[in-house]
Amino acid sequence: MSKQLQAVVFDWAGTVLDFGSQAPMGAFVQLFARYGVAISIEEARVPMGLAKWDHIHALGTDARIAAEWARVHGRVFSDADCDELYEVFTPMNRESVRQHATLIPGALEVVQALRARGLKIGSTTGYNRPIMEVLAPLAAAQGYVPDNLVCAGDMASARPGPLMMVKTLGDLGVWPPSSVVKVDDTVPGLQEGRAIGCWVVGLAVTGNMLGLSEAQWQALPAAEQQRLREQAGAELLAGGAHFVVDGVAQLPGALAQIEALMAAGCLPG
Repeated sequence: MSKQLQAVVFDWAGTVLDFGSQAPMGAFVQLFARYGVAISIEEARVPMGLAKWDHIHALGTDARIAAEWARVHGRVFSDADCDELYEVFTPMNRESVRQHATLIPGALEVVQALRARGLKIGSTTGYNRPIMEVLAPLAAAQGYVPDNLVCAGDMASARPGPLMMVKTLGDLGVWPPSSVVKVDDTVPGLQEGRAIGCWVVGLAVTGNMLGLSEAQWQALPAAEQQRLREQAGAELLAGGAHFVVDGVAQLPGALAQIEALMAAGCLPG
């Protein structure tokens, strides 16, 4: 059993860049609207963290949306429909990530500090490889280049299962999973860390749980910020997070607590 951290694995949108995970949301709403079915931003956010085909499928089979799809199209939403929507969605999301690629404040500094400690930096994402071919260079231009990248579609199955994390640990050459921390703003992203036996840290403010831009968040009264923070934190803890912080900038505090537990012989569980 390792008593030292070896790696931290980050999600992308809502975690290291795109405060509020804005890029996919408009694309999902526009996608279904193109097929005559209105969905809300709130509905579009519910499956966030899943691979995008799985996300579209979850939306299309949601009870309300499925009923509206059947009313408009005269048939039940099918896997073939999902395949078609996915092909339309990918170029829409490729375009939207260009507008939402800014690193979240503090993310780069935290990553640099982790590297200085000798930790490896992994990454998994619900985005597919064509979307990441646009987004990864935009992140690199700002200084963020993780040691690996595993996309939805790279493995036989994606979140909430463990396979993307299995590939990541193999890429990084680290083991056991209990020496790794997975950081994510969605429940499926946390669950992929739990599925392989990693420590998991949820992000309550900067990602999908609140879905607010940095400016929208900063404009809220302190009491409302606290209410939303607590609400999002409770959802992430219920979804499997060992610790919850506002964003990556606050990650070092959670890592210190994890390292103290490891020193005492505790395992993630």
